[in-house]
This record gives sequence, C-alpha cells and structure tokens, in this order.
Amino acid sequence: MKAIRLHGAGDARVDDIDEPALRPGSVKIKIAYAGICGSDLAFYEQPYLPAEHVHPLMGTKGPTVLGHEFGGYVVDRAGDVTLGADGKPVTVGDLVAVRPNIADGTCPACLRGEPNLCANWGFIGLHGWGGGFSEYVVAPAENVYPMPAGASAEDAAMVESLAVAWAAVRRSGAGKGTTGLVIGAGPVGLGLLLCLQAVGATRVVVSELSAARKTLAASLGADVVDPRERDVAEYVRSLTGGAGADVAFDASGAGTTTFAAALDGLRSGGTSVVVAMSHGHVQVDPGTLLTSEKTVTGSFAYWHQDFQGVIDAIADGRLRPERLVTSRIPLIDAVDRGLRHLLDGGRETEVKVLVTPQGPMSRSNG
Repeated sequence: MKAIRLHGAGDARVDDIDEPALRPGSVKIKIAYAGICGSDLAFYEQPYLPAEHVHPLMGTKGPTVLGHEFGGYVVDRAGDVTLGADGKPVTVGDLVAVRPNIADGTCPACLRGEPNLCANWGFIGLHGWGGGFSEYVVAPAENVYPMPAGASAEDAAMVESLAVAWAAVRRSGAGKGTTGLVIGAGPVGLGLLLCLQAVGATRVVVSELSAARKTLAASLGADVVDPRERDVAEYVRSLTGGAGADVAFDASGAGTTTFAAALDGLRSGGTSVVVAMSHGHVQVDPGTLLTSEKTVTGSFAYWHQDFQGVIDAIADGRLRPERLVTSRIPLIDAVDRGLRHLLDGGRETEVKVLVTPQGPMSRSNG
C-alpha cells in the first residue's frame, strides 16, 4: 500500500509498504480521509524523535507513517474483538473515527483518571502503529468509535481535531448562556467556535488577522475583531456591558500578545484556557490574577468523553464539521499540495485539508 512516511526533517515520502497486520485486540481500517494538523507540520519541519525511534507502548520502528486525524471503514478485526470504544459493537463495514492517543494505564496520571497526561503518552500517526496518511491502518479496538447514522466519512476524519476543541471547552466550564473569546481562527480556533456554540454559548468573539479566516468565522456566527484595528479586550467589553467574556482561549500561541488578549478579555472570575503551544515568550503579572480571581489553565489533547461528546453533537446536529473543510487532496499529492503548501503560506486561506487515498467516497453512513 502507499503511505506517507517521515524519514527526517523536511523529508516526507510517499512509500510503498506492506499493509499493517492485525494485532490482538485490534481493528483494521480502510482510510477514507485524514486531516492535516499543525502538529504534522511541526513534526515534518523538525521531528523531535529520530526516524528509527521505537515508542515504549507501540513497539513499532520508524520511519513513522504520518496522520493522526482520520476515519474510515472497518475491513477486518482480530478474533478477540467484538466491541470498540465505550463497549459499542464494531463490525466490518462500519464507518469509524479513531482516537489516536494511547496511555499506559499505570502511571500516576492514568491512575488519577487523567490518561491524556500519561507519562508515556503517544499518538498513532506521530509515534507509531501506522497513520492516517496511508491506505490502511490498524488501531486498538478501544480507540475505535462507530459513527452515527447520517455521518459522513469527512465527519469521521474531523472528530479528532474537534475533540481538541471540545476538551478545552469542557475544561473552561462553558455552557448555556456563555460568552466566549477565541484568539486565533485556525482549525482549533474555529473548532472552539463550533464547540462553544454546541454547548449553548450565546456569543463568541473571535480575534483573527487573516481575511479569509475572518470571513469564515463571521459566516459561522462569530463576532469578529481584527486586533490590528481594535483592542480585543475593549471590544469584548463593549459587547458585554463592560464585563468581559466568561471564558477565553489562546488558540494562536504567538506569545504574550495573544496570551494577554485572552486574559484581558475575561471578566473577573473568568477562565482562560491555553490550547496552542506558545511560539514566543509569555509574561504574566501575578497581581492581575490575585485581584481578579481569573483562572488560567491548559488543555492537552482529549480522552474518551471528548471524542464521544463530539460524535454525539454530530449525531444530533449541534456540530457540522464539514464547514471547516477547505480542501480535499489525494494521498499521492499530499506532501506537495498538503504539507508544503500549508507551510508556504497556505494556512492564510486553508482551514482543514483532508487527504484521501480512495476514489469518490459515500457521503454518509446509514
């Protein structure tokens, strides 16, 4: 089969490799679509692991097949498998999404019930087990989520990126009647917008520079502000009777500028969630936290409740992932038209680029 493997910094290739073999407790999936993530781009530019690295939980040696946002159709399952995530039946032919992160289940974080913070965490498509930029992948059955009737193959591929946003919204405590502030309208920022709306937020302000992304955010129902044209915190206060947002999210990671915009735009007692890895120095005045009782926290990845939360919201119509898909490209072109395109300025106009190894796919399941 064909797969995109990372051989080193800036060296991703479409290779011909063997199809993955089933392991005990696993499911084999024919990939329908896989999304390109900012983590894929960062890993492509500068891998933090050598190509031959063997992850302690995955046991597979590189070069690694990329792609951790993916969905597809079950084509086989190990003899000991009848159930997938949350004890739901998994059968051949099912359209499924795959939660790519794994945990050892034994470290202090796992024993506290925080497996996303596992000391030995890893991701299918970054650290081993194959990946979504391929024709087939094998994944643990407990990581496989059957999609609801009416969901599309594109929806399945979008669950992972939306789960990042869903987890951050969950950590913020947002709910019905919330006013939210999102700094940055990239894939995660726009996902935050959709997830905030899905949990009942009545107003979401999005701060963004890109003209294309501002237009998309506005079309999705956000109040959009360009930080070059107006102070973000002042704009939020003007919409909230002087109070500020209940929750805020730094989905940009530009440094103090975006971190401070999220924090300053909060009301007293509000919560700011860091969702993006910072690409610059961040300076914080602890006195601001002391006198306002604002909370700053982070959100790393997701776990079962977030994946299932996204799927349930797709099922009842609160989430429509297809609105974030801007391009669909074939696997054989994904290095040039996907990874390199996005790094060469494509992120100014693209939101989510989906890669497919297949021909035309059915739009729905059921």
